[in-house]
Amino acid sequence: MSATLIDEFMTYLTDVRRVSPQTAEAYALDVRQFVDFLGETRGEERAWDLAAVDYPTLRRYLAHLTRQEYGRTSILRKLSALRALFRYLVSTGAIEHNPAALLQPAKTPKHLPEALSEAEAQELVDRPNEHEILGQRNEVILELLYATGMRVSELAGLDVADVDLERRSARVLGKGNRERVVFFGVPAEEMVRRYLQQARTLLLTKRKGTEEEPALVLNKNGKRLSVRGIQNVVHELALQIGASARTSPHTLRHSFATHLLDRGADLRVIQELLGHKRIATTQIYTHVSQARLQEAYGKAHPLAKE
Repeated sequence: MSATLIDEFMTYLTDVRRVSPQTAEAYALDVRQFVDFLGETRGEERAWDLAAVDYPTLRRYLAHLTRQEYGRTSILRKLSALRALFRYLVSTGAIEHNPAALLQPAKTPKHLPEALSEAEAQELVDRPNEHEILGQRNEVILELLYATGMRVSELAGLDVADVDLERRSARVLGKGNRERVVFFGVPAEEMVRRYLQQARTLLLTKRKGTEEEPALVLNKNGKRLSVRGIQNVVHELALQIGASARTSPHTLRHSFATHLLDRGADLRVIQELLGHKRIATTQIYTHVSQARLQEAYGKAHPLAKE
């Protein structure tokens, strides 16, 4: 019963809700944790009696997670998993009402995304040594992340065939398997051309086996560079220029959006370029620019400090 329910729930998540396999697995783990809680509080024989779960039981579970010192973000994700679970059970007729639908947890406070200044972003992009094999690859990584605003997972999944150097664009696969086109400038085009002709060709010679490697960005063994590998490249080069130790590919994505907005780009355009489904997700960058405006005002206006 338990294993079957978990398997069917994960299938529902990936096939109907269209969540990623990683998210489905995380939700499944959250459900198992909730069932363990039910087993401890109601007895093992009733642990999987989900039809008997009511609103007070869920409130007690949230209180339990708080006592266990789970972070707010973790608790909200576990609540999302339970909402999805009970929504699924309602859809199958296993239960009549979703007891999690009434839960209203406190909203997660929005944190302003960290962004590099334009000078810092340029210094980071210029840091790799173009005369070295991995240097050519690394400059392509940094230039594409900053020039296009693509996610690190999108860059890791990018194939050579996805890049159109003539139109200076690339087709990427984002969240929810949504496809979009991103754009880059002349510097990125030149870097990618040089990399394809030189460094990538040499990296492919180190690859074992006869199968072709479609990936644009390769590791030292001539295989597709992983998300973690790209993160490590950005982190190490950021430290070399004295940037924050928290600098990541996502920092370059934030910088891309912030600098576009600072230079007058329309918020709807930025939304499309970032691949955000909702404009509300993109609007956080207006807060970033407002914060910079306030900082500039505080430094420049004679009455600001009074």
